[in-house]
Amino acid sequence: MASDVGFVDYVCEQAGLGAALSYRRMFGEYALYLDDRVVALVCDNMLFVKPTEAGRALLDAVDEAPPYPGARMHWRMDAVLDDGERLGRLLRATAAALPLPKPRAPRKARAKG
Repeated sequence: MASDVGFVDYVCEQAGLGAALSYRRMFGEYALYLDDRVVALVCDNMLFVKPTEAGRALLDAVDEAPPYPGARMHWRMDAVLDDGERLGRLLRATAAALPLPKPRAPRKARAKG
């Protein structure tokens, strides 16, 4: 089941991070970006946050699950969705703990003819 963009909007609104938190559709699901880093995924209308030591320090217990078959384990954050302040802190801590993505090489122009 693909995620509903309304649910993704709800997650972003709950986090209270404004325009700093964005999302992109990927393969029928969504990736959440904060400070140019993928901090979480929304799959099947469930929030999965990337695990980090900084994030673990903010949580009592975590439920680990893969967001899609074959994926690495992430933290399923159903319980945090209704606590926007906590969710925002978790996403900020996660972004701060993750490295910046490597810059992309410029695309080569296709030859005409």
